[in-house]
Amino acid sequence: MRVFVTGATGFIGTAVVRELLDAGHQVLGLARSDASAAALTATGAEVHRGTLGDLDGLRAGAASADGVIHAAFIHDFTDFEHSVAVDLRAVETLARTLAGTDRPFVISSGTPALPGGTATEDTVPAAGTPAAARLAAEEAVLASADRGVRGSVLRLPRSVHGEGDHHGFVPRLIGIARERGVSAYPGDGANAWPAVHRLDAALLYRLALEHAPAGSRLHAVGDEGIPVRQIAERIGEHLNLPVTSVPVEQAAEHFGWLGPIFAMDAPASSAVTQKVTDWRPARPGLLADLDAGHYFTR
Repeated sequence: MRVFVTGATGFIGTAVVRELLDAGHQVLGLARSDASAAALTATGAEVHRGTLGDLDGLRAGAASADGVIHAAFIHDFTDFEHSVAVDLRAVETLARTLAGTDRPFVISSGTPALPGGTATEDTVPAAGTPAAARLAAEEAVLASADRGVRGSVLRLPRSVHGEGDHHGFVPRLIGIARERGVSAYPGDGANAWPAVHRLDAALLYRLALEHAPAGSRLHAVGDEGIPVRQIAERIGEHLNLPVTSVPVEQAAEHFGWLGPIFAMDAPASSAVTQKVTDWRPARPGLLADLDAGHYFTR
């Protein structure tokens, strides 16, 4: 299968490209710079120059492929509304291009929080949460099933971790700890984060492309819920810093834009996903990955 991949040179996208190539697929990767194009070429993938805002370019890439994986997102949480708007336009454009072809279309989203419970694939994000902001893109893909597209949504947890993770939430927490001289957690630290290793996530992208039924929501979740206090404790241990609590109402002051996210309780399950796709996360969990040390070498 010839697969058009957006975000092909990102932290997750590079793992997806490698997974696809190793499985015998051809990859056409979106690249916005000479450096990204060179990196793609080095893997054996083809290059399609463009950006998420170049809708004509997205149409051309999708039209020339047997399937599409949309792994790109502008990770600017200081202007999240803009990032979401660009993403939605890209998703709608790709879905319209694939209409009537029965080709697979996999997009990325985020696992939602379920107050007092564990989110499943059927959980609808609560209003006002980051996951809810991307609900329109999810619905656009699910609706495309009625227009001849085998669309599916792959929801990623709070932490997609692994070697080479330099810009995710965990590296930001490590940076804040270094800046502040203390590794902190909000409140009692019992609120939990789900996580997945990026190589496990990459495998699920491929399985979704190959087999996911139209209209599927999938959860790429390995660790269902790690208390954030344990994350802070690991960071403090590796940086030799004290570990302390900050009041929840001061989380934004201490952690900046990451504060409300770090204070959120958001465990999530992948039980349905594992049953539907036969996916089994097998890579190290987040705490084991932190203990491997590569997060602390920079």
